[in-house]
Amino acid sequence: MNSTPGSRRRRIRSVVASIATIVMLTGSLGACVSRDESNQKVSSGTVDLAEIKDLTLKVGDQRGGTESLLTAAGQLTDLPFKIEFSTFTSGPPQVEAATAGKIDFAVTGNTPPIFGAASNAKVRFVSAYTNPASGDVIVARGANAPASVADLRGKKVAVAKGSSAHGNLLRQLEKAGLKLGQDVEPVFLQPADAQSAFVNGSVDAWAIWDPYTALIQLDPTVKTIATGEGVVNGFGFGIASNEALADARRNTALRELVVRIAKASQWAKQNPVEWAARYGEAIKIDPRAARAAQDRSLRPAIEITDAVVASEQELADAFDAAGQLQGKVTIADFFDDRFNEAVKPYAITPEK
Repeated sequence: MNSTPGSRRRRIRSVVASIATIVMLTGSLGACVSRDESNQKVSSGTVDLAEIKDLTLKVGDQRGGTESLLTAAGQLTDLPFKIEFSTFTSGPPQVEAATAGKIDFAVTGNTPPIFGAASNAKVRFVSAYTNPASGDVIVARGANAPASVADLRGKKVAVAKGSSAHGNLLRQLEKAGLKLGQDVEPVFLQPADAQSAFVNGSVDAWAIWDPYTALIQLDPTVKTIATGEGVVNGFGFGIASNEALADARRNTALRELVVRIAKASQWAKQNPVEWAARYGEAIKIDPRAARAAQDRSLRPAIEITDAVVASEQELADAFDAAGQLQGKVTIADFFDDRFNEAVKPYAITPEK
């Protein structure tokens, strides 16, 4: 028997409560994250698609992201509303833009929503995606570069703060018995600036994601010292602004968009050669990098489940323990599975 969205959310909160560390209240408000009522209750109905033909949905994108995928798969040709895409360098600015009402939706990696939740962002995580995380890597450069994560002790690593690369770096250091900020100095830079610092030797290593991974790996002097496969969960999430979710017309458009992204990812998985070629052309990168990136970093849709939420809570707890967040978060408060049933026909089951 299928459960209702409400019952699923209650189960999600129950699971997360059972794995979360009990936090004692103290007199210091600095360690707490306040919640407002608007972030706890975001509800809306839907309307007929015919009623949103004059609607423009504002969607945040990243290099080689949502727009190129939807275009290649033919999912924008008969769209019953308009989309205005805007490009961001990484996930955290997308979360900030959604909170500020500048965009309605964006697809991010596994870490930006955690930092958003810690800052009480006015968003919900309404769709989920997965891959093995083999495109999330740490690279070094040159004959005398660090040969392993353990060799990063006392070194500087470029990384975009709050990005999936930040999560991968944290987990890799934990695995090696090192602490971020103590044993290893993070240098928080967006990809373009991070690449410059990496190439000119201002930092000793770079934590990055595709397509930047695939592009830098074309350099024969660059070596990969760690990949996220088996270390981080490889999830991505569609984040929607609370404001958009509370509006019936935009909520309807969001449901349609989430389904079309799932269909587009399914198409790309079934047509990898064509998709890699279209992807490379769309973002104007070396075809070799395009093939490498899409062989490992395509994110098929999955349903939001208790296991997905619990995995994100585990990552959030790791960031909190490392002193990287503004305060502890209960990540289930920010998940919303209202589109699960619509996505289900096009979703895959994540590998264990």
